[in-house]
Amino acid sequence: MLLRSLLLLLAIVAAAPRCVADDGYRLWLKYDLVADATQRAQFRAVAQYIAASGNDVVLKTAAAELQRGLQGLLGQAVPVVAAAPVGTQRGVVLTINPTANVFGSSTSRDAYHIAPQGRHLAVTGRSGAGVLYGVFALLRQLQTGQAIANLTLTSSPRIQYRLLNHWDNPNGTVERGYAGASIWKWNELPQRLDPRYTDYARANASIGLNGVAINNVNASARYLTPEYLEKVKALAGVFRPYGIRVYLSVFWAAPKVIGGLKTADPLDPQVQQWWAAKTEEIYRVIPDFGGFLVKANSEGEPGPQDYGRNHAEGANMLAAALGAHDGIVMWRAFVYKAGSDDRFKQAYEEFKPLDGKFAPKVLVQVKNGPIDFQAREPFHPLFGAMPRTPLVLEVQLTQEYLGMATHLVYLAPLFKECLNADTQTQGPGSTVARVVDGSLDQHRLSGIAGVANIGADRNWTGHPLGQANWYAFGRLAWDHTLSSAAIATEWTKMTLTREPRAVASIVDLMDRSRDIYVRYTTPLGLHHIMGQNIHYGPEPWLAQAGRPDWTAVYYHKADSAGLGFNRTATGSNALALYSAGVQQEWGDPQTCPLNYLLWFHHVGWRQPLPTGRSLWHELVTRYYTGADSVTWMQQRWASVQPAVDAALHADVAARLEIQRREALWWRDACVLYFQTYSKQPIPAPFAPPTRTLAEVKNLVDLYQLK
Repeated sequence: MLLRSLLLLLAIVAAAPRCVADDGYRLWLKYDLVADATQRAQFRAVAQYIAASGNDVVLKTAAAELQRGLQGLLGQAVPVVAAAPVGTQRGVVLTINPTANVFGSSTSRDAYHIAPQGRHLAVTGRSGAGVLYGVFALLRQLQTGQAIANLTLTSSPRIQYRLLNHWDNPNGTVERGYAGASIWKWNELPQRLDPRYTDYARANASIGLNGVAINNVNASARYLTPEYLEKVKALAGVFRPYGIRVYLSVFWAAPKVIGGLKTADPLDPQVQQWWAAKTEEIYRVIPDFGGFLVKANSEGEPGPQDYGRNHAEGANMLAAALGAHDGIVMWRAFVYKAGSDDRFKQAYEEFKPLDGKFAPKVLVQVKNGPIDFQAREPFHPLFGAMPRTPLVLEVQLTQEYLGMATHLVYLAPLFKECLNADTQTQGPGSTVARVVDGSLDQHRLSGIAGVANIGADRNWTGHPLGQANWYAFGRLAWDHTLSSAAIATEWTKMTLTREPRAVASIVDLMDRSRDIYVRYTTPLGLHHIMGQNIHYGPEPWLAQAGRPDWTAVYYHKADSAGLGFNRTATGSNALALYSAGVQQEWGDPQTCPLNYLLWFHHVGWRQPLPTGRSLWHELVTRYYTGADSVTWMQQRWASVQPAVDAALHADVAARLEIQRREALWWRDACVLYFQTYSKQPIPAPFAPPTRTLAEVKNLVDLYQLK
């Protein structure tokens, strides 16, 4: 009897619907059955088959991705055929047509056009990659609940090279990685290809990315050895069907380390010959190799300056090594030396004089701001200052200075703030976006790079909503005119929920999150006051480090008179690196945007601001209201619980609780520390912190294991 009852229970359990928690692995590529039966029927009527002919490997990938997506969304088999069948059935026809006149003014090989064609819906691309991007755009329409029956959509990327930069190391670690170990399993390559590599390629292609620099810019020479080139070849083979090319970060001293030479001088004929031979070897192994990414003479890395040469001479030597191959050199402008009066100026001083001296295959890669991926920075002064050199915009997806994988910070507003910034170098409208996409100076090459936030965590990015930053970067790399809210809406509908009220709440939460983070960490233009080693938590009192520009006091300049770094003509004069129009706006503390005030001015504690409050009062207000806003974020997230997967919702809710605790930590640490200089009370209606500055300092010691 007991056995019979047990068997009956097991049968009931087996027959019950399975509810599997969302572990985040599928990212935004969730092709779950469309819930609305009417909408599903409309979609089915349009997509009864997929027609694709030819041997182009990326076109075949496009057909397979469309089949996979349609079958999941529509809940029925959708066959792939070589040609549209005769009859009344309606389907999707995929076609490569480089000479079609449907792409508007764009000449990009990645362009696509979606439109009705007879009884079919045609996805036409200039290349297989163009068709693939069109397929993902079509699936995005379906996933977000938009009609496709009469869809007409033409699109092409505004930027040519759209890359993720991985800071992954041969030992499996990730520099500034907060989502687990590297996804590259070097000890298994090339024999075993983890299925995750394919899913990674699918995700990148779905948002229009076409390149991956797979290793850390603090590079190891091992990647250039025959052993590792075979491993890189295996990855390139996975990425190729998705239109993605592989790039390598290279160690400048490789000719000495693995080549046996006595020098790495770029003007030495033996060094030039070594790089030319190594480049030929790479292309024999990987025929569609994308090129080199270089960090040189920065933070202890070797470079051409070790031999009295400049960055252009180094970059041009590598460009010459590429020869006739279709590859590029991306030379990073992130350089700074000890002893400078202002680190802000270093890259400009080294690179501005070299404008026009770089070879045609060289792009200079510039961070969005002049210091180092801070929560808010003014745009880098090199943008607009090098009209004869194509510049790559480098942004950071991994949240090195933005709470890592603990704090919810949607970064599209940060990216947009930089892209929309007006350099005014050629009059109003000379935006960073126009510098980067090449339209301002008519450059043939253009590029954008995002430092990846991807790791071996099951959900890829640690924080579930960190996925949105990967997604947003790809969408803006394709079209920088998209709004951060529109991108957040797409991502939310594809990843979390399509329930309208929940979508609106989540998008509102995401769009405000970055500004909230700035308010409780570095308001009014404060910067670089985080923990020294791991760049986590507050440490505004940091006064001793390996070099002055690694301390906090170097940047905030707090004293009894006031707060902020004077970068006007009476200070470091870094403001002079910008155009006259920008100088005029930012040079006067009365007209300088409050978000940049302490970037450029040392302001008195009692100085009235346009808000009607003194600097001290405004500083405290922002710290307190910023920390309090995390409670609002928690409430906003709690309100969408019924519409979001339970496990995922709980994960984010727990991280928001940590964020709330650490926002108070930031608030108390900064307010108490700066109060030692302002000598003013905490203004009403805010209650003074309940802990002492010594107690808060001890928290930093615990976090950094001092």
